[in-house]
Order: sequence, then structure tokens, then C-alpha cells
Amino acid sequence: MRLRRLAFVAAALAIVSACSLRYVSCRLPTNNESQQPADALSAPDLPLAAQPDGQASLLIAFLGDSLTAGYGLDFNQAYPSVIEQMFHDDGYGGVGVINAGVTGDTTAGGLRRAEQLLQPNVRVLVVALGGNDALRGLTAKQTHDNLAAIIDGTLQRNVAVVLAGMEAPTNLGADYQTAFHNVFLQLDREYQGSIAFVPFLLEGVAGNPALNQADGIHPTAEGARRIAQLLYPTLRRIVEQGQ
Repeated sequence: MRLRRLAFVAAALAIVSACSLRYVSCRLPTNNESQQPADALSAPDLPLAAQPDGQASLLIAFLGDSLTAGYGLDFNQAYPSVIEQMFHDDGYGGVGVINAGVTGDTTAGGLRRAEQLLQPNVRVLVVALGGNDALRGLTAKQTHDNLAAIIDGTLQRNVAVVLAGMEAPTNLGADYQTAFHNVFLQLDREYQGSIAFVPFLLEGVAGNPALNQADGIHPTAEGARRIAQLLYPTLRRIVEQGQ
């Protein structure tokens, strides 16, 4: 399974590397998007998915990159929105989501904008970053330290954290590949009992052509639904414990 993951990530990096670094996910911005480079991030708009009464009593924020943003999909097809609908279908109408996915973002970018997500009603932060770190030249230690800083700052605000793992591309060498893989395992050990850990965000999706768009990188609507199904049990457990 891990070899399949690594082959997928290597192929993804090859495609991404052929694109301009201005648009790391090979996507041209729409009329509603900023023209700024992906590594010159400002605070993005953080849409709250619509609630029946216009309010959410409990918010789950998703800090991520284009996989979280829902590249190539309608907003309601991105996995955070699918998760919100799953909560509503199960009777949790007061649960809302903030999709803070930014195309091309790294753990460094996520650290710069994490604090703004911690609004009063945010009770859970899902951290789904790391896939772009290698492309941007971050070391495994930098990835670890950035993620640790995000986790520390979030826990200090009494907000639950769900950390989703990612894999590194094979073409950066076995040493980096192993070190990157171990970043997430190390964080799980360091914060054992304090955070929830999902080892691989793209479990069951990576490397499956039927669940990925033509670029081979970004999930289809069904792929996004699979990611939502992977994360939902952990998030529901946290919500239930907090009630």
C-alpha cells in the first residue's frame, strides 16, 4: 500500500513540477481568485458552508492545500463540505465547516494563517498540509516544526486537532522519503493523547484513476467523498465527546 502511495505522489510531483510555480496545482485562477503567487499568501476568504438557520454552533476548520480547497470541483463537492452534509444527515444540524484550503500552500503558509481560523465557535481544526513542502524546498525538520507550531497554537486555544498525514515523492531520494513519512509518525507520538491522527489523507484514493481527475493529482467528486468518509468517524467522535 505504501509503495502505491509513493508512486502516486511521485507522479503528482512530476506533473506539478512542470507547471509554473505561480500555480502549483496547474490551475489558472478563476475571475474570483487572487492573481498573487501561491507562496505570497494573504489571509484568504474563509467560506462557511450554508446552515439552515444561517448559524453554526460548532465549527470544524480545515487547514489545507488544493486537496482541501477542492480543486476542479464545485465548493459543495470538496471533502469539507461533504463532511458537513454527513453531519447534517446524521442529525448534527449545528455543525458547520470552514474550508481554508489554499492551492499550493505549505506547512509554512499554514502556520502563518492558522491563528485566524480559530474563531470562537471553532472546536476542531483539521490539519491537512505537507504535500507541497518538498516542491517548495522545505526540509523534513521544517515540516515537522511548522506542524508542531500549528498544533501547539491550536491546543492552547482549547481546540481539538486532527492531523492528516501525507507522503513524500520518491524522486527526492529514499532518505527524504523516509524522513518525511516519519514526520507524521513522530508528531503522533509527541502528541499522543492530545490529538487525533489519520495516517494518510488520500488512503484508498491515491493511485486510483477512477477517483482522480485527469491530472492524476486531485480527487474527483467521488474521491473527495472517500476522503470525507475516511475523516468523518474521527470528527464525529470528537464532536460527540465535546457535547
